[in-house]
Amino acid sequence: MLYHAYEYQRAMLSGASAWADIVAESLNNPSNPWGYAGMAPVVASALEVFAHTYAPRGKPEWGITHAYSDGHDYPVEEEVVLSKPFCALRRFRHTNLPSEAPKMLVVAPMSGHYATLLRGTVQRLAENEDVYVTDWADAKMVPMSEGTFDLDDYIDYLIEFLEFLGPNTHMLAVCQPSVPAFAATAVMGAEENPCRPASLTMMGGPIDTRASPTSVNDVATERPMSWFQNHVIATVPMAYPGAGRKVYPGFLQLAGFIAMNLGSHLNSHYQYFNHLIEGDGDGAQAHKKFYDEYLSVCDMTAEFYLQTIQHVFKEHSLPDGKFNHRGKVIDLNGIRDTALLAIEGERDDISGIGQTKAALDLAHQLPEEMKKYHLAPNVGHYGIFNGSKWRMKIAPVVEEWIRKHPGSGAGVKLKVVA
Repeated sequence: MLYHAYEYQRAMLSGASAWADIVAESLNNPSNPWGYAGMAPVVASALEVFAHTYAPRGKPEWGITHAYSDGHDYPVEEEVVLSKPFCALRRFRHTNLPSEAPKMLVVAPMSGHYATLLRGTVQRLAENEDVYVTDWADAKMVPMSEGTFDLDDYIDYLIEFLEFLGPNTHMLAVCQPSVPAFAATAVMGAEENPCRPASLTMMGGPIDTRASPTSVNDVATERPMSWFQNHVIATVPMAYPGAGRKVYPGFLQLAGFIAMNLGSHLNSHYQYFNHLIEGDGDGAQAHKKFYDEYLSVCDMTAEFYLQTIQHVFKEHSLPDGKFNHRGKVIDLNGIRDTALLAIEGERDDISGIGQTKAALDLAHQLPEEMKKYHLAPNVGHYGIFNGSKWRMKIAPVVEEWIRKHPGSGAGVKLKVVA
């Protein structure tokens, strides 16, 4: 019933959004004399804010068409190189990139937002790397005939992608996938898989959530598993290809994110309202660009979500040496020659300081010179992988680490932005 109630509300608000957009456009039309009278500009601005907030949204486009390298812009070629039921492996490579450029597998979060949330991450890395990104599917669009998708499947997907890309591939995991990426690296290392990653960069990931717990951690630990099963798991309605699938709906995840920072979101929309009244097109456009991405959400499978809550946030299975893959305990001592880089943000309110760094201490068999920790000053969670500080301060750290640990093959000179 939860999903059906949401669909009914969404249909109602979508109609209201379309109506508000039409009225706002009419009032903003220069040929409309009533648009300049009395409260008309304020009403038009308010309607535009409402229309944008409740407009129907699908999956955003990646929109990465060019990469800046060596003082020039080069076209970027985008293609899907491997398709799986729950993920498409998408490649971004600019036309002037050397053939020996490092291969980078960017593992996007499966956490309610589309992989396009990492657009800025991919755009910057594409300047110097041959970039591949996990473009996860919206679970409600995957038919039940394709089976389930849980943490074991997630790890299997990463191993398959690395084997597809071949030896000396570097892997970068943003936030939540730091756990399965770290686990996949250990599994491949223990098996001496020749395609194990040359390096693994983990950014703001919950490796051990007991370090500096945040409000996200508190929500997960304070409630029993039965609460999550009964309150946030829903069934996909018949209107979608994945009808009947149990999911954690993206709209619930989004509601949780907004609730954690309600004041800042309200203030942001108030500023958007003021930008419209003042005719500040640039400010209004920046707001719309951010929220077009932020408000676009997708569902994740119930089994994956519930296992993440249980093993990552409640039982701390990975740091306690109890995390299983296909019935076998994962031996973190299998990480012997994959260079590890842990990056955290000083102001991260989702993954607290120390949660990602814990991975370095857990890799007991890895030489210290193959471990590195970077704390980004004055950076929040999203600033780790998006924005100017990512581009100018953090990405160069990643590229320097890759250059230092190219794997068994020859390295390549990278351009580092100062």
